[in-house]
Amino acid sequence: MSNPALLILYGSQTGTAQDTAQRLARQAQRRRLRVRVMPLDDYNVADLISESLVVFVCSTTGQGDPPDNMKNFWRFLFKKSLPVGSLSRLDCAILGLGDSSYPKFNFVAKKLHKRLLQLGACVLLPVGLTRVNMKMVESLLLVLPPTYTFHFLDDMQEKEEVRLRIPMDQTVPSQSHPFPARMVFNRRVTEPLHFQDVRHIELDVTGSNIEFAAGDVVMMRPCNAPEDVQQFCQLLRLDPETRFTLSPTDNTAVYLSVPAWLPQPCTVRHLVESYLDIAAVPRRSFFELLSTFATNELEREKLAEFSSAAGQDELHSYCNRPRRTVLEVLADFPHTTAELKVDYLLDLFPEIQPRSFSIASSLRAHPNRIQVLVAVVRYKTKLYKPRKGLCSSWLASLDPAQGDVYVPLWVKKGSLKFPSEKETPVIMVGPGTGVAPFRSALQERTTEGKTANVLFFGCRSESKDFYFRSEWEEMMEAGFLTLFTAFSRDQEAKVYVQHRVRENGELLWDLIANKNACFYIAGNAKQMPASVCDALKEAFQQVGGVSAEEAEQMLATMEKTGRFQSETWS
Repeated sequence: MSNPALLILYGSQTGTAQDTAQRLARQAQRRRLRVRVMPLDDYNVADLISESLVVFVCSTTGQGDPPDNMKNFWRFLFKKSLPVGSLSRLDCAILGLGDSSYPKFNFVAKKLHKRLLQLGACVLLPVGLTRVNMKMVESLLLVLPPTYTFHFLDDMQEKEEVRLRIPMDQTVPSQSHPFPARMVFNRRVTEPLHFQDVRHIELDVTGSNIEFAAGDVVMMRPCNAPEDVQQFCQLLRLDPETRFTLSPTDNTAVYLSVPAWLPQPCTVRHLVESYLDIAAVPRRSFFELLSTFATNELEREKLAEFSSAAGQDELHSYCNRPRRTVLEVLADFPHTTAELKVDYLLDLFPEIQPRSFSIASSLRAHPNRIQVLVAVVRYKTKLYKPRKGLCSSWLASLDPAQGDVYVPLWVKKGSLKFPSEKETPVIMVGPGTGVAPFRSALQERTTEGKTANVLFFGCRSESKDFYFRSEWEEMMEAGFLTLFTAFSRDQEAKVYVQHRVRENGELLWDLIANKNACFYIAGNAKQMPASVCDALKEAFQQVGGVSAEEAEQMLATMEKTGRFQSETWS
């Protein structure tokens, strides 16, 4: 009798669900199961009717949306034409990963569970809506064959320049085939001595076939810092100029195609610089696999502790709390790092995940250009070296004045949608870099002759971080904008956008209750969105004379009908 076959399908936005899926696959191999693991959109969903055992691992993004690499699967699965009972042969389990503090925590896993039951599937376990059950994933891993084999090329073989290219038949840039956009300018827009470095960046997308509307986002794939690439190669004793090709290991049971993002052949430098996320904070699975290479007794014991269930508090203190990177962990375990086999690089180190930025410009105002507003992430922990955001720091380091520099990118639809009707007013609350999508909307609406635009903008100081001030003043003079500002540190009592919303309750009530206005919030998800909502509901009560319950219902109705939208990030 043949070994049972298991299919693990994942939908992952930041790599957590992918990591979990691959971890489950390794456990399945240990139990002599034949196993395949792949993103949901790489799988032919029509084949589900012939599968016998499937585990779905999925996260939730945005406002309850599926991750990008399962959206095609999602659309197909929810077709009304699919017959009830079409998945009656399927046994399955669903594991949802997410942050329980979000309002739509694991919305995708719950909805997938319900839909699979509708189609007749047998769900073997209650839908898992937390972190991975450690009974499913044991702490110790056997040394399994690497997913890929490296084939190094000698100097006599023809050399090819590694460059980012788009195939001739690629009409619209995508994650697997991004467009290399030339950086036009990279300007700091905060006062030089201000603690926060914020950049206004313009990118040339001429010839890309990229189109976008206000509210859409641009996806960028960053690179590791040159000094980090150099250190990584030194620690692993790799020559960065060595060239190689990749192929799936013959005896591996895990199905994965060679990553489309990597050229063939490829240099070690390009692999480390553009693909391996050596600046990431490593997950527990990293320590589990790393421990299998340890021959030094002290290092092996510590790695085993970090891999064990009992050692998770210690691992959190060592890794997660101070935001220690993969590269720094390798430096802390030099003997084990020296033992690493190159074929395991893609098993050990996750792929660099793309970052999303709200587009801060309109094609009507800036043809063939994409502009973004980027806050450079930099902060201190107990570690001596400051922590840096990979993408924002990389973007800030690029200087087009020193020669052409290119950023691989593509565009996807955002969650904010603006009204097409000319007479519908829009009210936008965008403190800090949250103003980016509203600049795009205002540029678009100005060219369309739409004048009913209200913007609440907040920052620390009028003189230090008042983004796009001259543009807002020009729009106000031309009659296209009503602007309210909140400069929190320019007076003794701190003033935020929610205070300005509360002060202008009569205007807001008139626009929303009498003129059917749409209300938008964009910015940091910490406290601002909830505070703005509270201020808006207070305005409904004080000016509109409604009860607290009615104000709550009004806001809920606005959200349901698309008249209240938010795009926030942590």
